[in-house]
Amino acid sequence: MTVKRYIRKGVPLEHRARVWMGVSGAQARMDRNPGYYQRLLQGERSASLEEAIRTDMNRTFPDNVRFRKDAEPCLQGPLYNVLLAYGHHNHSVGYCQGMNFIAGYLILVTKSEEEAFWLLDALVGRILPADYYSPSMLGLKTDQEVLGELVRTKLPAVAALMHSHGVLWTLVASRWFICLFVDVLPVETVLRVWDCLFSEGSKIIFRVALTLLKHHQASILEATSVPDLCEKFKEITRGRFVTECHSFMQRIFLEPGSLSRASIARLREHCRARLLAQG
Repeated sequence: MTVKRYIRKGVPLEHRARVWMGVSGAQARMDRNPGYYQRLLQGERSASLEEAIRTDMNRTFPDNVRFRKDAEPCLQGPLYNVLLAYGHHNHSVGYCQGMNFIAGYLILVTKSEEEAFWLLDALVGRILPADYYSPSMLGLKTDQEVLGELVRTKLPAVAALMHSHGVLWTLVASRWFICLFVDVLPVETVLRVWDCLFSEGSKIIFRVALTLLKHHQASILEATSVPDLCEKFKEITRGRFVTECHSFMQRIFLEPGSLSRASIARLREHCRARLLAQG
């Protein structure tokens, strides 16, 4: 069995951290930079960065007992450290809302601050477009436009309904992208999606989004107003279809049809240019 097929079938929880570290290149970077993470924590201070991260601490997984202040051990400390180190490591990004949820999941899986930091570096620095979490969020906005283009091609009736109500993808799908489906889909389903995200790249995000839309197309098309449409988009991330993660993962590689890296790259280039032209 190839590595890709093995990962698509789901990485066992006890091996997940090691597999993610390996396939993403995070392990190699960590090995080449011994002590770097600790140096970031011991280095410069930035009051604005620290305040931004601290503000989001209690908003991160408020229902997860391990992130509560009275937990023993409490994961807020490791989460704060990982986000602070990354902010010092990547000045062009610093800290952006959404990164707290991603780093939180990485800490839960790896049980290691340093590994979580290097996996965050792999995601934000290489797997996702460079400016996903920059202040302008141009990469994130671009990918929402790309989803719109893909829906126009593959699910024209859904695209037409969105257009008729004047609903932008930012309104209904921004959380899918900014949190990489964390707190959107069930935990085990997100972990299975991330198995493929680390090994196959960011086109997996579009596969998941298109599968949700295609599978629930009939329900979405029943929407008769903007609030109705927004509620439909919440409903499609719940229920048996997404909780049965094995069959869901099979569907994301079947339902959207062909989706090559080259085609996604072309769409990103086109949509980015359009956004820049709009100012």
